[in-house]
Amino acid sequence: MAVRDGTKTLTTKSAPEPVEPQEQHTQRKRPELGRYLLQVDRQTKGSYTDFAVAEVAALAIKTKHPIVQVTVHDAVEGVSKLVELPAA
Repeated sequence: MAVRDGTKTLTTKSAPEPVEPQEQHTQRKRPELGRYLLQVDRQTKGSYTDFAVAEVAALAIKTKHPIVQVTVHDAVEGVSKLVELPAA
C-alpha cells in the first residue's frame, strides 16, 4: 500500500472572460422585430416590417381557418385591423 505525503498541488484557473449578458427570450416574451404584429385570437404569431406582407400572411391564415379572429396590429400607432375573408 502506498503512503501519501500529505501535500497537495493547487493550480489556479485563469479568470473567465467577462461575458456580455444576453437577453433571454422566454415563451411569454418573444423578441419584437417588426412594427406590424400578426395576431390570431389575440395571440401574437409573428411580426413584420411591412403592412402588406403582414396582411397577406393574415389572409392566408384566415382562408385556412375562417373561424379564428385574425388581426394585424400596428405597434407604433396602436391600431389593429381585423382581417375578413373577401366576399364571394
